[in-house]
Amino acid sequence: MSARASRLLVIFTAFFAGLGLCLGVVLFLSGRGVGPGTLQAAAIGGPFQLVDENGQPFTDKTLQGKSFLVFFGFTHCPDVCPTTLFEISEIMRKLGSDADRTAAVFITVDPERDTPAAMKEYLSSFDPHVHALSGDADALAKVARAYRVYYKKVPLEGGDYTMDHTAIVYLMDKDGRFVSPFNMKRTAEVAAADLRKHL
Repeated sequence: MSARASRLLVIFTAFFAGLGLCLGVVLFLSGRGVGPGTLQAAAIGGPFQLVDENGQPFTDKTLQGKSFLVFFGFTHCPDVCPTTLFEISEIMRKLGSDADRTAAVFITVDPERDTPAAMKEYLSSFDPHVHALSGDADALAKVARAYRVYYKKVPLEGGDYTMDHTAIVYLMDKDGRFVSPFNMKRTAEVAAADLRKHL
């Protein structure tokens, strides 16, 4: 085999291996798999029991019948969290009355500081269709695992700290099943039109 043919074989092998890997990641995130007439359980999401910004119990059943967005973050976040919540608020505004048929939940990864009262004050800057959820460390860790969310406390100088965390917005269907990551890198109009398809 010539050197040129060998290089082409290596290139094609690498291409198809990469294609297979990408397909595997997509199937994992969407909770779908290939099997003999069976569907795998959703890989992301599941039941949860937390507390909303009013100190009231809030579970996955609270959202039953509504497609909804899920975002993990914390109130002391300097940029990503408030920006994302602002973008979600803009999407809700673009939905108009259809926003009543959906919701968004902002789940804290910082239970030490994010009490229901702190979350309620934080939400005052955003759309009322956004709910802020907190709970004890174990309950939040369980939800984070269900959504495949990474988070870690990062010490800062002077004894303060910040949180490193996954910053994905998840789109869930009316039965609480994962649909896909929700693309926030587009206009509010386009994102609202996409969300409307799932209402």
